[in-house]
Amino acid sequence: MPPIEAALIKPVVDALLGLFKQGENLTLKRNAEKALREAIRELLLANPDENKAEARIAIAKAAGILSEDILLAEDMLEKHRANKARTRGKTGSARKRKAHAGKCAGRRKPACATDADAPTPEDDACCAPHGDAAHARPTDTD
Repeated sequence: MPPIEAALIKPVVDALLGLFKQGENLTLKRNAEKALREAIRELLLANPDENKAEARIAIAKAAGILSEDILLAEDMLEKHRANKARTRGKTGSARKRKAHAGKCAGRRKPACATDADAPTPEDDACCAPHGDAAHARPTDTD
């Protein structure tokens, strides 16, 4: 068998490596497009995970995908963050607290650092659990 010349092997190896690289690039692009679709799907949820969506957008950019989908996903992420910042701190249904009707209404209890500083039952007679005349129900026997 004649020896294989190095001059013939190099072009064949280069061609095989080129095909292998193309296959990797196609796989990379497919995965990046999938990540971009998942990012858009994530941003369409009621409470999207912004970090996950941003990471998927970065994957698509790193793979070299230049499409309207990247611009759409970035725009959606930006609008979601702006809306989140604008509505931060607002609650949907806030109810006002009712004031206590006893004789201690309007006074705040002192914050106690230790048990020794705790108010005595005489100090807190209005709101004592045992009941008091201020909170007692009127009876017919009076």
